[in-house]
Amino acid sequence: MSSPLPTTHIALTVPEVMTALRLSRFMVYNLIRSKQLPSITVGRARRVPADALRTFLQDKLEEAA
Repeated sequence: MSSPLPTTHIALTVPEVMTALRLSRFMVYNLIRSKQLPSITVGRARRVPADALRTFLQDKLEEAA
């Protein structure tokens, strides 16, 4: 089974994050807006660092344990 998270990218687009987390665009932007998921803006492009996504997932797993 392949990972939905591109391993060669250091920053992901919102649609890539949506696919990886299986969430809606609204939910991903809500996570970004609430500062739960760090992101950067380059020009008009929003990017989520891959490490930030991994950290977010790890934190959520630890919260659930």
